Amino acid sequence: MASSLTKDSVTPGTPGSERTFFGHPRGLATLFMTEMWERFSYYGMKALLPLYLVAPGGLHLSAATATAIYSVYLSLVYLLALPGGWFADRVLGPRKTVAVAGVIIMLGHLTLALPSSGTFYGGLGLVAIGSGLLKANISTMVGHLYDGPDDPRRDGGFTLFYIGINVGAFAAPLVIGTVGENVNWHLGFALAALGMALGLAQYLLGGRHLNPRSHEVPTPLSAEEKAATLRKSALWAAVAVVFYCIVGFSGHYTLNWLLVPITIAGLIIPVMVIARIKRDKDLDRAEQSKMSAYIWFFVAAAVFWMIYDQGGSTMSIFADSSAENTIFGWEFPVSWYQSVNPVMIMALAPVFAWAWLALNKRGKEPSTATKFASGLILIGASFFLFLAPLTIAEGGHKAAAMWLVAIYFVQTVGELTLSPVGLSVTTKMAPAKYASQMMGVWFLAVTAGDATTGLLSIANVDLNKTGIVALEATLAVIAGVAVWMYRKKVKELMGDVH
Repeated sequence: MASSLTKDSVTPGTPGSERTFFGHPRGLATLFMTEMWERFSYYGMKALLPLYLVAPGGLHLSAATATAIYSVYLSLVYLLALPGGWFADRVLGPRKTVAVAGVIIMLGHLTLALPSSGTFYGGLGLVAIGSGLLKANISTMVGHLYDGPDDPRRDGGFTLFYIGINVGAFAAPLVIGTVGENVNWHLGFALAALGMALGLAQYLLGGRHLNPRSHEVPTPLSAEEKAATLRKSALWAAVAVVFYCIVGFSGHYTLNWLLVPITIAGLIIPVMVIARIKRDKDLDRAEQSKMSAYIWFFVAAAVFWMIYDQGGSTMSIFADSSAENTIFGWEFPVSWYQSVNPVMIMALAPVFAWAWLALNKRGKEPSTATKFASGLILIGASFFLFLAPLTIAEGGHKAAAMWLVAIYFVQTVGELTLSPVGLSVTTKMAPAKYASQMMGVWFLAVTAGDATTGLLSIANVDLNKTGIVALEATLAVIAGVAVWMYRKKVKELMGDVH
């Protein structure tokens, strides 16, 4: 997207105040383009990943193993957002951390581009680490561009930033997916590296427009804390190396020795973090009550993401083997399905924003709990809809592409009733002591959902069977109904948060 730079007057002291980006601080253009290219690389690789894992010309793994790897990878990205935020707060500051993240992501994609299965998992790990570092901090820098939470341009700035995410996510499967599927898998991964390189170049060249606060390390580690952190990190790294050396040299190593510990961590760590905050005696009664309400939203979100993120794994693998991927006789790459959600987000997000505002003015806007219940029921409905193409395929026929498009449409509507609302309510309900950490806690709901999918796949549960799909759909609908039935109780626990 071309940037629109004008010489509109802006708040004095804003970095790059002589020019603006659609009326916003010039630094927003830098972060917009950085995030757009990073999402281009991330979503392009993600669209190729499950297809490459099952392809005869790729790693040729089973559908269950491919889904497990994909789900564990996604859970790791969101799990690492929490230490990513800590690293910026205590060690490097947001600006340097994002630069380091960009380099790590680019190296990860380049490693994936090597025609070797031995380096493939290392590349995935690098991309996950870099994404965790970046995800936690680039949004923080967008906030730094504005004069506090009351700046009238702030919400609009984040909306523009969100558009950048979806532009990158929309274009990536069309470009990277096409090259990866039709030309060469590893060339597709190399294009993802190029996308991140362009984002990193944009970030470094436009860095002068960012707010000086982005350079700061809010709560730097003391010398003693640095030494203790290094000692603990080295100890745990040594334990892991020794353990895997023993497993490897004894001839017992399989992929599950890597996947299972990460999956279990993806389930246990979110529970531990929530429990630690809930038990904190520094929280007053109102904050404790809000955290009790937040647990409802957290569990609901985990169930939602467990199903939603299968749009890139279970459904993509189904489309590859059992769908007629044609429109009016024209065949398209399977990875293009991953462009459906971002284009629908861009089309529908303004409609939802307008609808909530219109309902609010009439005093009829649904409560947060009702919105969450709607999101769960819709994600359940999407998998009930998935039963139709699954049944068609079991009858020996290819399912029409529009079945899958319809499923993605229902999931997108569900996402818009839950995801933005969840981000908002997380910031509103965060205890003062954990204000900067709660966004990482919200991401842990994604970790828990994807880790659950990964655990099912590791247990060789075929997620493309009508029985398990119906079970997941039923679970989501029951969870949605439960949230709706207890909405008044949840609202009471939320206190002054609306």
